[in-house]
Amino acid sequence: MWCYLIPFLTAIIGAILGWLLRHLTCKCDDEKTKNKELLTENERLQAELEKALSANKQLDTDLSDCIANNKELISNKNKFEAGAKAASEILNATTIEKVEPSLVFDGVLAKQFLGKKIIADNLTVVEGVGPKIAELFNNAGIKTWYQLSETSVEKCQEILDAGGPRFAIHKPTTWPKQALLAFEGKWEELNTWQDELDGGR
Repeated sequence: MWCYLIPFLTAIIGAILGWLLRHLTCKCDDEKTKNKELLTENERLQAELEKALSANKQLDTDLSDCIANNKELISNKNKFEAGAKAASEILNATTIEKVEPSLVFDGVLAKQFLGKKIIADNLTVVEGVGPKIAELFNNAGIKTWYQLSETSVEKCQEILDAGGPRFAIHKPTTWPKQALLAFEGKWEELNTWQDELDGGR
């Protein structure tokens, strides 16, 4: 009986050992494969980390450049604003006076059409303007025919109103236009128009 049992037990033990040996060997191979894969993945992640660190370093450099450029732009902006402010102050402080055109006056021609001696830039040549009103306008800085021609009717009325009731009753609606004709030496046209006016209106 032992002659049958011993070979049988030997066969079973051999099978068990073979099975264990095969599975233990396979497990080691699997572990080696897994370790290899982990090492490969680790190397890949390491490479990506180094790439990310390099990119971050470049971003830090770009940021530093941007900050430096921004400081320069702010400095230039401040200089420009200071220059613009200074220029504005100079312009505001400077009074730009309008240059009055030269008067070409022909007293003989003026007398021919108006029938009396005319003095250049005498505001009384304008119908409705007497010596007192002329003086009032002179005091307001309006001393020439050209200046009167450049003065609005509203401004003329303000000057008259400021002079009091005896001046405020006058209506200077045609005075600037009459003054322009006198300045331009259009005496015939001025004379014809004044014949149609009543007290300068």
